[in-house]
Amino acid sequence: MREATPDRSPSDEGPVHGPDEEAQVIVVGAGPAGSSAAFHLARAGVDVLLLEKSGFPREKVCGDGLTPRAVHQLIRMGVDIKAPGWTRSRGMRWVAGDHRVHIDWPSLGRYPDFGLTRSRHDFDDILARHAVAAGARLRAGVKVTGPSTDRAGRVTGVTATTTATKEPLTFRAPIVVAADGASARLAIALGLQRDARRQIATAARRYYRSPERSREDYLELWADLRFPDSDAHLPGYGWIFPMGDGRVNVGLGALPHRKHGSADLRAALDRWLDRTPSAWGLSEENAEGPVRSAALPLGFNRHPLYTRGLLLVGDSGGMISPWNGEGIGQAMEAGEVAAETAALALALPPGTREGAGAARLSRGDEPPLGALLPPRQRGRRPRLQPVGVPAGPQPVRDGVAVPAEHPRPAADQPHGPALARSRRPPAERCRTRRAGTEDADRTLSRGVRRRVSRCRPPTGVGSRCRRPRRLP
Repeated sequence: MREATPDRSPSDEGPVHGPDEEAQVIVVGAGPAGSSAAFHLARAGVDVLLLEKSGFPREKVCGDGLTPRAVHQLIRMGVDIKAPGWTRSRGMRWVAGDHRVHIDWPSLGRYPDFGLTRSRHDFDDILARHAVAAGARLRAGVKVTGPSTDRAGRVTGVTATTTATKEPLTFRAPIVVAADGASARLAIALGLQRDARRQIATAARRYYRSPERSREDYLELWADLRFPDSDAHLPGYGWIFPMGDGRVNVGLGALPHRKHGSADLRAALDRWLDRTPSAWGLSEENAEGPVRSAALPLGFNRHPLYTRGLLLVGDSGGMISPWNGEGIGQAMEAGEVAAETAALALALPPGTREGAGAARLSRGDEPPLGALLPPRQRGRRPRLQPVGVPAGPQPVRDGVAVPAEHPRPAADQPHGPALARSRRPPAERCRTRRAGTEDADRTLSRGVRRRVSRCRPPTGVGSRCRRPRRLP
């Protein structure tokens, strides 16, 4: 079952492109990271070109499970998660030997309290269609072969060929977002090698017809897997994820063992499934399709994530979690962050050397947000003003700050404005900071709380008042 809106699939539009196209941003790869970046860029009014070598729908090796973190990103993109084809989960069920532990998704203010499952066969298609509906230009059937650079080595676009006719193409943009997966062709072409200290996991999965397990409320994970030819524990876990359509996604992922090396995942999968009850139907006669496997780059294994006009997002930057193997939520988050950064860079005034603000950002002169601040404020944290308290010094009476609604004392009254303008001893300055309106003590902007330490009495030269500290 497919999501109903938007009505047209990006592949239905056909590979319409010319020999040379230009845009403000080029996104290579229409997976979760690339489609997320293209969507948020298009929503920001940026002319974005989304290049994808395959058509839609397509097959991808994945567990198809989405945590609340990923669901949050889908909601931000406006995806209708109540449409047919989405299956909700209450949490995780961890299995180890005879032990079973159920862990419900927590109720947090930012993330929903449920997860989802959806086959990657049309999941990427849904995200790409939302990017196109937001204004992105999708070019399917285009295989990017490498980056285009100027004489200074800065990326100015990409070269590509059509997958059908091998026709050479050129696409130009001042910023390129590389969401080209674990192969990371663009990153390697610019000399961004993988960090050998970061491990790469391997995953294998297969679909099985299992009506009994297809309607489960929990994503099930097994933590006691073993090597196929020994009793050594496999450094990974297996999963059984309900798809809601009579099938389950069954697979396992593992790291190389320090002593036993890499395992034969297909043999390990067969040994594990032999332990499951026969009523579940996880056998060869109920299998749909072959066992497929893929590499999982973990823990930001390629850096820097930005260089010379190229941004890495998703698997190209090794953004899969080393703890649980989740990658879709992180990829979509990275796509949104990349979109915000690129939009800010394009909003900078033209530079004197390269003619674009994005080029100035590419040289690493300033961070994106810092470049938009006055010079004296760059690198500083913003100072938040309490709600209800006017900015600047407050009126003082008898060494105590007067609430904003009270009138200032007249100049001829004792302890009037003359005291406010005079240099007060440290103890009086501390009392002034401790005082204030009752509302200001309770209500501070953005939830920042103020705590004032005790003041040391002025005992002579060197005495001082401790400044108030703000806690995040």
